[in-house]
Amino acid sequence: MEHSSAEFFTTMHKDRQDNFIEELIAKTPMTPFQVIMVILCFILNMNDGIDVLVVSFTNTKVFSEWLLTKSQQGYIFSSGLAGMTLGCLFIAPLADRIGRRNLFIYAMSIETGGMLLSSIVTSYNQLLALRFLTGLGIGGLLPTMAAMATEYSNEKRKDLAVGFVQAGYPIGAIFMGFYTAWAVPLYGWRFAYLSAGIVSGTMLFMIVFFMPESIDYLSKYQPKNALQRINRILKKMGHATIDRLPSRTIVRKPGVRTLFSNQYRASTIGLFVGIFFGFMTLYTLISWVPSVAEESGMPYKMATYAGTFLNAGAFIGCIGIGWMAARFSLKKLIFTFLIVSSIITAAYGSFSPGYVLIFIMILLIGITVQGGFIGYYPAATRVYETEIRATGVGWAIGMGRFGAVAGPALFGILSDLNLSNSTLFILCAIPLIISGFTIFTVPSKNLK
Repeated sequence: MEHSSAEFFTTMHKDRQDNFIEELIAKTPMTPFQVIMVILCFILNMNDGIDVLVVSFTNTKVFSEWLLTKSQQGYIFSSGLAGMTLGCLFIAPLADRIGRRNLFIYAMSIETGGMLLSSIVTSYNQLLALRFLTGLGIGGLLPTMAAMATEYSNEKRKDLAVGFVQAGYPIGAIFMGFYTAWAVPLYGWRFAYLSAGIVSGTMLFMIVFFMPESIDYLSKYQPKNALQRINRILKKMGHATIDRLPSRTIVRKPGVRTLFSNQYRASTIGLFVGIFFGFMTLYTLISWVPSVAEESGMPYKMATYAGTFLNAGAFIGCIGIGWMAARFSLKKLIFTFLIVSSIITAAYGSFSPGYVLIFIMILLIGITVQGGFIGYYPAATRVYETEIRATGVGWAIGMGRFGAVAGPALFGILSDLNLSNSTLFILCAIPLIISGFTIFTVPSKNLK
């Protein structure tokens, strides 16, 4: 039975009333307002998918204009991913100090500026620098969205909410795939960057005018006017207001050192390793599948659709693992998805079937690789508490993103050495196996 906040408050034992906000969100059904907050994070992640994948879908056109080598193409991918890495490590943790909403505004401003300026570049080095700048903004946003979705979801729906938010990324990539297939032949690759920048600016407007702060953050950190802001959110959630703040529960200053305390050290290291190897293959496939398909003889539009199928599978995988996590062991799900994905990835490069089978295999790779890897996001949000959640998730994803930086660049270098596609995709499968086994090295009472 659903209770109002006032009824819920009075039924709680006195020594638990200071945890009122946390208990209210965790134990009561999600209200439409909470669902809307998760959907807003989903939309923001769609935008990130657009801004990251525009590089993959325009890569061959940039290559032909500037006569780039495969290695130089790989560096374009990796420069954005390097920015995302540093954004996760040094920008996302600011959300534990200045708030989730403020972080969204600052990071989205960086991302928007980077995308708009990318539409007017005249040299390879300019594009490298602006991809790095755009990546800084995206890297700050991604972990913070996971934290925000977790903090607006009840206990039953946390994993599904985080998986749903991550599913926005491939949906944005799908939209960009179809859009670039139409727009780039007509208006050129710079127009795709301009369009993506306009979408980012629209998302910034949405944050400023429609997204409140995390109620869990307000309750525990208690910044200026916290009580009034909490009550405004409670009204929107359909609950009664409160007349006092709970006792402030943040007793330690959030910081990276906390991640390596006795409580978190083993989990932190395990997350770093698992996410590193998952990212290595995931971003190699995202970055190179359209180019490899076009070089195998597919026309540009068909090759772009190959990347779109990869992201369609990713959407299914993100939603699927989020839904199944409420019913099965998250660790076992991550392991199963990634081991299956390693088998399909190795098989993909070993023979040359017709277009239909190619697209089916790409879809299955998207489901299993992205589904298994994205399981690490709800895993990380389970490991870390509110006061260090953005820092913990940010650093787990940030350190893991060194794999995302290395993967596409390494694939380009190995391609220049004339390794066969069969060898390249077998090599891509190995990190997935490592990532799948690593999840069992993450000890946490909240992760099974």
